[in-house]
Formats: sequence, structure tokens, C-alpha cells
Amino acid sequence: MELDGETVRQILVAGLAVVAFVVALFFIGQTYGTNGGSTISATGGLALVGLLGGFILVMALVGLWLERQDFDS
Repeated sequence: MELDGETVRQILVAGLAVVAFVVALFFIGQTYGTNGGSTISATGGLALVGLLGGFILVMALVGLWLERQDFDS
């Protein structure tokens, strides 16, 4: 099964967004972690909620943008 160019672009963009999300999770854990990283502060919890909401919004916007692109022309 061969993938077309549009599918490859969608996979790459989604993969980069997931990698950025994981890096941001790590950064929040390092910044707001307490007790050697086993727990997270209340401010860190708010940061995680904001990150999750932002990730959902960004993925929706990226998906919409990718769907509206005409890569065949």
C-alpha cells in the first residue's frame, strides 16, 4: 500500500504536534513537579489542563487547515 503525498503530510504534521505535546508535558512536570517529580503542584495542574485544552484546539485547527489545503494542484 502506497501513501500519497497528502497522507504523508497529515501524518508528519500530526506526529510533530504529538511530539510537541509530550515535550510540553515533560516541561510542565519538571517545572511544577514536587517531591522528586512524584506529584505536581496545583499551578502545575492548571498548566496541564491548559495544555490539554490548547492541544485539542491546535489539533482541530491543524486538521481543518490540512483538510482545506489542495495539495494536488
